[in-house]
Amino acid sequence: MTDIFMPSQITPSASTPRTDDELMDLLIQRLPERLQKVLNWLREPDRKWVRIPAGVLFMLGGVLSILPVLGLWMLPIGVMLLSQDIPFFRRIQGRVLRWIERKHPDWLGLPANGAAN
Repeated sequence: MTDIFMPSQITPSASTPRTDDELMDLLIQRLPERLQKVLNWLREPDRKWVRIPAGVLFMLGGVLSILPVLGLWMLPIGVMLLSQDIPFFRRIQGRVLRWIERKHPDWLGLPANGAAN
């Protein structure tokens, strides 16, 4: 049976929306190789036991950014790690990734869409 409303084969195009995981992979690919390996290791499903404490510690480090070494750069990493397991942080990550895709596609290694800002 053929459904006239659903094509039998969908071809990906430039307008096909990317998933959050695809966008996160693109963002991670832009990091140094060593950090890529660590983040990919932490994102594996069976690493939950180390990912959640690491995410909490990164977020605390971001909040304590007035101290040396710690900084606001730690907050997005903490959100990214916690987003694997906590739906609230998954929504925040999704919104941030969509904003990056729209406003700063070069951060993901994507071609600029021609829109300014």
